[in-house]
Amino acid sequence: MEIRINEKPADITLDNEKTIGDVLAGLEGWLSDMGHRLTSFNIDGKTVSVSEIESVFTKEINSVKTLDVFTSTIIQLAAQSLENLLNDIDQFEKLGFGEKAEFNRDWKKSAQANFISQQIPDLFTLCINTFESGDIFPQTLRSITEERLRETDDPAGEFEKIDQLVNDTCIRLVDLPLDIQTGKDEQAARTIQIFSGITEKIIRMYGQLGFLGYIETDDDKIKQLINEFTGLLKELLEAYEKHDSILIGDLAEYEAAPKLQKLYQTILDKSRKPAAYNDESAGEK
Repeated sequence: MEIRINEKPADITLDNEKTIGDVLAGLEGWLSDMGHRLTSFNIDGKTVSVSEIESVFTKEINSVKTLDVFTSTIIQLAAQSLENLLNDIDQFEKLGFGEKAEFNRDWKKSAQANFISQQIPDLFTLCINTFESGDIFPQTLRSITEERLRETDDPAGEFEKIDQLVNDTCIRLVDLPLDIQTGKDEQAARTIQIFSGITEKIIRMYGQLGFLGYIETDDDKIKQLINEFTGLLKELLEAYEKHDSILIGDLAEYEAAPKLQKLYQTILDKSRKPAAYNDESAGEK
């Protein structure tokens, strides 16, 4: 049996596989490790429909001449799912109150909902809070989805753009003790919220940059900085919840602000333009 991946011959040696299901199960794990997902396949030139999958899986490999497997990268699927989600939000906003419950039931069965729930679970929670409970405005969900799409389409460019936001956050952290002492509780709460958000974004984008080859994800220095920083974030949030103004001030001004700047700058400095992302790399095993 000849195996082709994305219309290119695959150098794959079959060992103990006896059925098409055995072959696809092995391929799926291998493709996943390479950042790809199996999207469809053909048997002897015929596309296999969803209703035929169960019967095709039991086919003996010696009864098949060619197996054509088609894949997409996880990044491609993410971008497509996010673009579809933006269209979903537009559609949702046009619906009447009675139609929104039906929309939510159908949406949770969609391909983009399935992908987002598995790969971007925090965004999926926001979608449910918008489409089901109404706790989040559609405009807010749209803004967050657009941000995630920018991170997917151009992670390096998006990472560079948050330079000013990081600087502004560091200034707010230095001012945090005074805000607490002078009773500016709303401003202090906003600073903690911004600090938490920018931290999550930096760590999230670090993973994205690593996946696409912009940075080495096994860099010990960055790993150590992230571990230290996540511990600091937890300590600061706990101090804030306990209203320990002295500890909050010390952590914010002397620990959080400089470490946030250092973490961001280190990742930025170590980022490099990767070789062209090779969608055809799934043709070799």
